[in-house]
Amino acid sequence: PADLSATDLLGLYRKKSLSPVEAVDTVLERIASLEPVFNAFKLVDADAARAEARESEWRWQQGNPKGLLDGVPVAFKDLLDVAGWPTRRGSLATPEAPVTQDSPAAARLREHGAVLLGKTNTAEFGWKGLTESALAGITRNPWNPEYTPGGSSGGAATAAALGLGPLAGCHRRRRLD
Repeated sequence: PADLSATDLLGLYRKKSLSPVEAVDTVLERIASLEPVFNAFKLVDADAARAEARESEWRWQQGNPKGLLDGVPVAFKDLLDVAGWPTRRGSLATPEAPVTQDSPAAARLREHGAVLLGKTNTAEFGWKGLTESALAGITRNPWNPEYTPGGSSGGAATAAALGLGPLAGCHRRRRLD
């Protein structure tokens, strides 16, 4: 499942050729094996992801998926709020306490049954074109670990390129006031 798109996964779930548990286990194994080299993730919540995958699998077995992305593993850039996880924004100057509300993107994905994997690394406050911070270190380029992937979404880009989940939320809504 590492090279499968969200659409591919959903098709396999529908045909009962693959389960969300199998897909999430494969992604988590891949994260565990590649993360020490590439440092794409700031946080991986394997226990919660497995629990969500089991719930999704049950819904698929009943022929009643929760929504459009039920069982699809998703990672979030560490600028997006996900309830229960801290939003550190790549900075040591931010609180370690978990946030209590989802960002709109996380809320919509949750409503549609997506499996929330964790948070990907970002530049401090997402402000520079290099994915490194004092909080999380340097994220490495998936094609050449001697380099960084660049950009504030480098953790998400590296995760996607390495098959560490088919979807990664990278954007946040900016307030204009």
